[in-house]
Amino acid sequence: MWAQIINVILGLWLMVAPSVLSYDQTGSNNAHIIGPLVVTFAFVACWEITRPVRKVNFLSGAWLLAAPWLLGYSETLPILNDMVVGALVIGFAWVEGKITTSFGGGWKSLWT
Repeated sequence: MWAQIINVILGLWLMVAPSVLSYDQTGSNNAHIIGPLVVTFAFVACWEITRPVRKVNFLSGAWLLAAPWLLGYSETLPILNDMVVGALVIGFAWVEGKITTSFGGGWKSLWT
């Protein structure tokens, strides 16, 4: 769960970063779209039963790594910020965390 909380903080940072680091309009729009997505999926993944939702943040992190080149950022600081935050989001989304309870058995329970 701690990894998902850190991803929530990283998503909040993405939403604040354009004001703090004075992004251009393209970088600002990107951060204002991806930041809430990272927060939402990380927050939902805090609970054991919804932990697999954390994998959606792989896509968010990958987009943050690619966005500066695909969207054509003009400043260095937003590029560095998106690269670092994207790598951290992927890394923390990788952490599954401790699962102590089994819920329902999933799809495998239908065939056994």
